Amino acid sequence: MARIFVTRSLPGRALERLADAHETEVWPDRLPPPRPALEERARSAEGLLSLLTDPIDAELIAACQELRAISNYAVGVDNVDLAAATARGIPVGNTPGVLTDSTADLALALMLGIARRIVEGDEFVQAGEWVTWEPGLLLGHDLHGATVGIIGFGRIGQAVARRLDGFGCEILHTSRSGGVELGELLERSDFVTLHCPLTAETRGLIGAEALRRMKPSAYLVNTARGPIVDSEALRGALEQGEIAGAALDVTEPEPLPADHPLLGAPNLVVIPHLGSATHATRERMADMAVDNLLAGLAGERMPYCANPQVYGEAARA
Repeated sequence: MARIFVTRSLPGRALERLADAHETEVWPDRLPPPRPALEERARSAEGLLSLLTDPIDAELIAACQELRAISNYAVGVDNVDLAAATARGIPVGNTPGVLTDSTADLALALMLGIARRIVEGDEFVQAGEWVTWEPGLLLGHDLHGATVGIIGFGRIGQAVARRLDGFGCEILHTSRSGGVELGELLERSDFVTLHCPLTAETRGLIGAEALRRMKPSAYLVNTARGPIVDSEALRGALEQGEIAGAALDVTEPEPLPADHPLLGAPNLVVIPHLGSATHATRERMADMAVDNLLAGLAGERMPYCANPQVYGEAARA
């Protein structure tokens, strides 16, 4: 029976399976364990089930001499030093594919929400200002028939495109395998939606220059990773009317402090990283994360492994 540390309670009953098989400690608080607590508990753990908010860096991995398996409750592994884990022969699991449709649904919800001014409308009613129907009240823009630029055309980007087909949209996309140039996409699109991974190349991809190339009537949506967008540049673009609005599920930093300058920008909707936040998706993610950890601790190949080099396999392109 191995010692396992789980950095937060998870939806569903997957952790019960883990506790039946191994000595399992679950961090009891709503917020992530502070660094000293994470180090203390991980140091004696053989298995670690982490969240995207937990920095599983090279220093932590080096300090955890008993560690044999890491399972990240996320598709991305930005928070895990894969090179350090691989050098130690530690497999790192993730939860790919499961949140594709839920995130694609949310991307469309954000497009409609910002363009049709749904949040503003709710606030208007809640404030008691709705006293009559008005022809010019809270006019927005249509999604149907719009040109939508999808940056990153992997599983989620393609799922977004399938949904937009029902809206009669023209789809432009960029990807490593084809599509249009980024500049053309920015200039032609009524909506720009981000679905690329966070890499050295995509960090800050949507900065001041990119935002200036967008139409003044265009909207930016980000359900990918916060650092892909330069927060200060976005604030400036919104304040100066360079774009019509933005809807963000992810931010840089994350979470945004309540006094962050970006939150004062006009025509902005920010939600707290809800891309996978449905009962079914989050419970399936928990099952996948536990499956990874159980396999890794049993010396078996993780079913969803982010560093297959530990098994002598090449990484997927």
